[in-house]
Amino acid sequence: MGMLREDIEALEQNGITRIAMTRLGDPDVIPLWFGEGDEVTPGFIREAAKQALDEGYTFYGHMRGRAELREAIKRYLDGLYGIDLDPARLTVPGSSMLAVTMAAQMTLSDGLHGLIVTPHWPNIDRAFRVTGAHFDTVRQRSGAHGWRLELDDVRAALRPETRALFVNSPCNPTGWVMSREAQAALLALAREHGFVIIADEVYHRTVFDAEAAPSFLEIARDDDPLIVVNGFSKAYAMTGWRLGWMVTPSRYAEQMAVLSECFNTSAPSFIQRAGVAALQAGEAEVAALRAQYRRGRECVVAMLGGHPLIDLPYPAGAFYAFPRVRGLRSSLAFVQGVLDEENVGLAPGYTFGPGNDAHFRLCYAHSTARLEEALARVLRYVERHAGAWGD
Repeated sequence: MGMLREDIEALEQNGITRIAMTRLGDPDVIPLWFGEGDEVTPGFIREAAKQALDEGYTFYGHMRGRAELREAIKRYLDGLYGIDLDPARLTVPGSSMLAVTMAAQMTLSDGLHGLIVTPHWPNIDRAFRVTGAHFDTVRQRSGAHGWRLELDDVRAALRPETRALFVNSPCNPTGWVMSREAQAALLALAREHGFVIIADEVYHRTVFDAEAAPSFLEIARDDDPLIVVNGFSKAYAMTGWRLGWMVTPSRYAEQMAVLSECFNTSAPSFIQRAGVAALQAGEAEVAALRAQYRRGRECVVAMLGGHPLIDLPYPAGAFYAFPRVRGLRSSLAFVQGVLDEENVGLAPGYTFGPGNDAHFRLCYAHSTARLEEALARVLRYVERHAGAWGD
């Protein structure tokens, strides 16, 4: 009998780190396995953190986030979505993943049931599993024009004890972007059946035909069963800073303060100052990064989209592609082979939920020359080994 709870004892490393840790930092590898590009955080954001340290921002902060950062987030969201967000709804606990973990802990427990819209980032099901709840997945459907979620599939998966549904749009790994109409329909279903939508909107600025992807914040009431998670990592190239926020109903302000104090005390004060700088002066950087991501998507679509051995549902947002290799049965063996023979780091499809073992994920948030070289190597591997997995 183990020392830990059974669900903790059963945890395994996800497929991304399982592959990446074997060659992490190897200069010969082109790393497309993680959700970040090759651009460092913009200089003015780094300078804001340095200045904050020089000014002595090394003490505890408010457990729900420093007042100036929460005010900056409110102004940012109000301007982006045309809303007037109650500041009492905002909490800055630390990273966006911490916010997802808190949301799962707030809504699920032993005997309850959760749903995850999949394909999904693997740490989400770990966050659900450690609550003690049971959960199922609702699969996005793929077609020639990309991915979509059918509301009837969600409805069919609901149980009387369902209390939370996780949805990520724009989506890691598929690039699916949920329409405003689909969000309204899902929110109506949540109101009807009494489950909470945990909406991960961290890729909200990584869309290519608008300033931002549709947000549940544009249509939800203050008291709706909704927790929205967002953050700085993707829009501002701040992956290593671990700074995100969450929006909850205002009546839970006290509970959010207590939970934040338990999980992380507060996000580091000097990093919060960097967040303020990003929101106040970062729009040019957001636009420049989005232009780079668009070039990456065009490169992936051009090189993989028409290949006879690969199916590539069109990624509408985020900065990932989730191709399917025809006949592939083991995504883990595939990405290990690409790494060993071609020095390209990919993420295996199986780790993004059930039914994905013919897929792999790649991040295209990289410089064009580097990405083109990586894709050429992947195609070389696919063509060299096509006979090994059939048709």
